[in-house]
Amino acid sequence: MRVTGRQATVGLAVLLGVPGVVGLLLPQLVPGLERDAAVVLCIGALLLAIMAAVSRDPMCTGGARPEVARRYLRELTVTMAAYVLVLMASVWLLKRIDPPLLRFAVALMPLLPIGVAVRAMVRYTHALDELQRRIELESLALSTLFVSMLYMTGGLLHSADLLQVPAADAMLLVFPLISVAYGIVRGLIARRYE
Repeated sequence: MRVTGRQATVGLAVLLGVPGVVGLLLPQLVPGLERDAAVVLCIGALLLAIMAAVSRDPMCTGGARPEVARRYLRELTVTMAAYVLVLMASVWLLKRIDPPLLRFAVALMPLLPIGVAVRAMVRYTHALDELQRRIELESLALSTLFVSMLYMTGGLLHSADLLQVPAADAMLLVFPLISVAYGIVRGLIARRYE
């Protein structure tokens, strides 16, 4: 039996996500990892599994010409790896520096690779045909609406003192939530056009 990339992604994400969420084993496996960070990583892994399971094309490049898809995946992989490294460096530096102007610059460092990733996404979308652009636009619109409603629900519950979410955490989760919701919604929308 041949295992596809999609099946491997689902399996790996479930393998990483389930033990961490159910037993919170990740902090014990990775010394120094905070419990909240472990929960976020595990939920992210489970959402990735859902995204890969729902979509026949988890990387959302099936509608593009092969050279466009390769360029997009290469650019996105490099920029996301850079983002992780810059984010880790930023968090590390913020614990060690005091001048406000320097802290400001260091805190915003992770925006640089994200900006490059957004540029890659725009270039990719411009290279698609009309139907694929429609799928992308509809997916982005619905995922943004979903996350906006989720964010608003959280705000209303917070104002009623029923949910306490630190503002910084909530703001940092918006872009990743839209990205994951986009992946899931795009998989469902793409099936409608098959």
